[in-house]
Amino acid sequence: MESGFPRSDMKAFREVIKNSRHILVLSGAGISAESGIPTFRGQGGFWRKYQATDLATMDAFERNPSLVWEFYSYRREVAKSKEPNAAHLAIAQLEKRLEEENKGRTVTVVTQNIDRLHHRAGSKNILELHGSLFQTRCTKCGEIEETYKSPICPALEGKGAPEVDVPDSRIPIDSLPKCDRCQGLLRPHVVWFGEDLFPHVLTAVDNAMEKCDVCLVVGTSSVVYPAAAYAPDLAKRGVPVAEFNIETTPVTGAFAFHFCGKAGDLLPLALDKDDPPDVSAS
Repeated sequence: MESGFPRSDMKAFREVIKNSRHILVLSGAGISAESGIPTFRGQGGFWRKYQATDLATMDAFERNPSLVWEFYSYRREVAKSKEPNAAHLAIAQLEKRLEEENKGRTVTVVTQNIDRLHHRAGSKNILELHGSLFQTRCTKCGEIEETYKSPICPALEGKGAPEVDVPDSRIPIDSLPKCDRCQGLLRPHVVWFGEDLFPHVLTAVDNAMEKCDVCLVVGTSSVVYPAAAYAPDLAKRGVPVAEFNIETTPVTGAFAFHFCGKAGDLLPLALDKDDPPDVSAS
């Protein structure tokens, strides 16, 4: 192993976890991909003939709200059809176990994902950097609501098929999701390209980073800012950072640990309360 390269010593990492008080988990699209959620990023990440960058903007929504709602309706239905995987469950079980110990130890999940799989796995202390597929925001009064209706409105029943030859439905605005409070047009309560992250979430993330003494980076390419800067900043402060990913990333070299493989295989070993067999990578 090259000098200075992150360790893949599971026993050493588990010792770090055992001695930590405040664990921060940074999760990205990779953990959800293991549950079958499309990433919509990079090669092959198309919905019909569009990439997310074509549709996940306010300009796109203003031009064609019907098309954007078809895209997000499809994503909602896909997310509802998938289940949390072993990685989601391992994180949630760790949080529950530490809570039951009642010694003030915590787990905070900061996720770039909008699919709510961490919630469904049982995690409670979750900060959603990019919002949620299952919240809406009124473009008129600003009201934020949570909804798991399927479909979100009758006009979107059976709409949103991803195949390239499916024609756009061109649903009239009056038939798209509407605010119960003021009847204004609803939009997904997610952060679109060109928009700022939610200030209250950023404040909460800053607080979690300030007190954390170990950080897990799970299934993220570490290229989307500001999330991409969080773990390297912690590493510079001397906080042990462990990366769990199917490949190295541009910031892997800054971390104390790197475990190559599927999060669903690695995290149950890394976070289980019982000592596993020797699984240290060579």
